[in-house]
Amino acid sequence: MGQGEKATRPLTWRIVVTPTAVRLIKAIADKRLREKISDVIDRLANEPDKQGKPLTGELTGFRSIRAVGQRYRIIYAVRKDEIVVVIVAAGIRKEGHRGDIYALARKLIRLRLLEP
Repeated sequence: MGQGEKATRPLTWRIVVTPTAVRLIKAIADKRLREKISDVIDRLANEPDKQGKPLTGELTGFRSIRAVGQRYRIIYAVRKDEIVVVIVAAGIRKEGHRGDIYALARKLIRLRLLEP
């Protein structure tokens, strides 16, 4: 590095896991799956807005990232003003099934238990 240059360190975001997300993760019986989900959550501390994909419809304002292959998803919100990533839900993706993680997140929003 030349004189006057500063090393720029990537910004680390604080991760907040909601009580609902904690319950959903603890409900996953397989410890290895829980650990893999936890690893993905930890990775969100670096550039969370460049990971996952933005959600639409009722879930606008949230992002989703895959964890453990194609089956599990982590739903989170990036709060840029606070430099915080809020993990709101995690679980299995079963399109059309009432246990689908996106269906659960939409229900939590309707009940006003989740806000982006």
